[in-house]
Amino acid sequence: MTRTGMADLPLHPGKAPRWLFTRMVSLAEAILTVSVDEVGGRETIRRFSDPFWFQAFSCVLGFDWHSSGTTTVTCGAVKEALSDADLGIFLAGGKGSVSRMAPAEIEGICERNSIGSGTEEAMKRASRMSAKVDSAALQDGHQLYHHVILFDGHGGWTVVQQGMNDESGYARRYHWSSEIVSRFDETPHSSILGQKVNRVLDLTSADSRENREVACDLSKESPRRTREIVQAAARGKQRSILEWSADGEVVPAVLSMPRDINWAVLRRCYEVQPRDFEELLGIEGVGPSTVRALAFAAEIIYGKEPSWRDPVKFSFAVGGKDGVPFPVDRKAMDQTIQILRQGADEAKLGDRERLSAVQRLRRLVPPDYDWN
Repeated sequence: MTRTGMADLPLHPGKAPRWLFTRMVSLAEAILTVSVDEVGGRETIRRFSDPFWFQAFSCVLGFDWHSSGTTTVTCGAVKEALSDADLGIFLAGGKGSVSRMAPAEIEGICERNSIGSGTEEAMKRASRMSAKVDSAALQDGHQLYHHVILFDGHGGWTVVQQGMNDESGYARRYHWSSEIVSRFDETPHSSILGQKVNRVLDLTSADSRENREVACDLSKESPRRTREIVQAAARGKQRSILEWSADGEVVPAVLSMPRDINWAVLRRCYEVQPRDFEELLGIEGVGPSTVRALAFAAEIIYGKEPSWRDPVKFSFAVGGKDGVPFPVDRKAMDQTIQILRQGADEAKLGDRERLSAVQRLRRLVPPDYDWN
């Protein structure tokens, strides 16, 4: 049975119908307008880093309660909504090839909105490093295919990205926030949503700190020396990191050497001489295989074990598009958009005491509805 408080994100075929997506965009714009007016742009984008809030927001927009499209379609609606709104918050990136356009989109947004080069470079770095961490430093069997960054013009940002496990058919969503990230290489996530996985190589864990330090030191050795160490580790007897299964059986979790190692990348690391693991991750070409090889050598030769605990956290929600728990009520959705827009317009006119979104939304809810 699925544990309470856990949401699986299976791959659902098809796409949101146009009639629904158009309303999602309008409703997203209305909600974000009220949110920015009430709590400001920084807090609005921070909320996207909260998986509970994100899931609820998706469901308010009328989308699936638990599919992988919850992430991609919701972010797509927000991107379109923000492109037409003047709220001081922006979104770059998207699904598939669009995710790789995030740096160029950040550059264009900053140019059009007169955002300084320092902030622009910081946003590009946050986009690049969060994607690198969730593909290389955290190896959990999910291949990233969606990446967006929401940001303001003053250094605040949130990243929402998603990976797919082709074997299980389930997705995993990663949330980041500038409010909590002090380092990109140690416990940087606000939360991770998805199915729990066994044997996850998590170099972002504090328990992996010594492994990261040794891996970084190895990358600064001469290419010949690094190659000797890595090859010696591959020839040596692998020590199993033991995990206990639910029935008490001991099962091995073995960190195996990648079959293909890009020695040219390790040469580049030697030339750069990274100061720490975070800088090592930022070197062009350093990917999962390079990181895994260095972590393997650090564990086998020097006994510095990495963490194998899955850092995933769980969330939940109810929803929408597929008729779960009920079909989308188009009329109610249109009324909600109208009410929120009206409230936002009244607030701009200074008549803030008339802005009572909760009271207005109660009109759309049956009088006997249990709000508790």
